[in-house]
Amino acid sequence: MRAIWKGAVTFGLVNVPIKLYSATEDHDVPLHQVHDADGGRIRYQRVCEIDGKTVPYEHIDKAYDDGEHTVVLTKDDLADLPAERDREIEVVEFVPSDQIDPIMLDRTYYLEPDSKSTKAYVLLRRTLEESDRIAVVKFALRQRTRLAALRVRGDVLVLQTLLWSDEVREAEFPSLEETVKVSSKELAMSQQLVTSFEADFAPDQFEDEYQAQLRKLIEAKIEKGEAVSSAETFGEAAEGEGAEVIDLMEALRKSVEEAKKTRRKSG
Repeated sequence: MRAIWKGAVTFGLVNVPIKLYSATEDHDVPLHQVHDADGGRIRYQRVCEIDGKTVPYEHIDKAYDDGEHTVVLTKDDLADLPAERDREIEVVEFVPSDQIDPIMLDRTYYLEPDSKSTKAYVLLRRTLEESDRIAVVKFALRQRTRLAALRVRGDVLVLQTLLWSDEVREAEFPSLEETVKVSSKELAMSQQLVTSFEADFAPDQFEDEYQAQLRKLIEAKIEKGEAVSSAETFGEAAEGEGAEVIDLMEALRKSVEEAKKTRRKSG
């Protein structure tokens, strides 16, 4: 892995030098756009509206337009902002783990100690572990001030950027305000269904089926030629019933029975 940022975590007078690494990566099959008539690749170019010329990325600045004024911001302007020059991840507060709503979690990064002595790093890690707390931190990354949660994963400190509160939409749906009666029998049956699906989460047992099928289709086209279709490779897709469930109790009962059969077969 390659570090994308270097700085230090600070809490009080304690300074923990670190390197920041992306903790996740995309596994999607890389695809590009082509012309359906001749297969020619479609490419996008950055063209100046004034002179009509293609502009290299290194000669592109950013601008803000409020309808009356256009303000051009150069790369130097942005790099000189105090927040952008700051290389500190400042601990703002330590909060109970359950107070971070998962809907606010964004990107995840690993923090590697960037010092000959890892004592300060280990101290912060153990402090978080033994207090069962998450550190809420602020720092600047890629021209934005970030709010993030600093927590422990195994032996490494993990930084998860958070959305700002005004970036999370409220769930304002009229249907949620309707009064719905759920009987004790329906609830008991639903809980029984949950019990039949209980398991310990093992993420490596799950597969991105779409990407696996996409790779299979690509391999088939490479082997047999472009004329191969999805239907040829995977068979005709079964049409879904699409029927609305009328009897909720009957649907729950059948679901429990099916789950039990599946559990017996796998057992």
